[in-house]
Amino acid sequence: MKLAPIFDPDVRRPSPKPVQVDLRKIFLFGTVVWTLVLAVMAVLKLIGFETTKPLIVCLSGVGVGILLIVWEHFNRWDYRRLAE
Repeated sequence: MKLAPIFDPDVRRPSPKPVQVDLRKIFLFGTVVWTLVLAVMAVLKLIGFETTKPLIVCLSGVGVGILLIVWEHFNRWDYRRLAE
């Protein structure tokens, strides 16, 4: 019966282990992508296109990416310190 785990928690299968993910790579990749798009928008602005709003969005993306990389650094540092 598919509803058995809802009514009887003992029937449930064990939860899978969480996957280890290196957030530095993910945040760095996203920041690099935002930086590349920022460069493209800057070139388009120099050519004469109106790209003020996209430039602000790209700058925000780069800023958030840098903040996330810094956050991940200190989060990983705390994790290693607590593991000892």
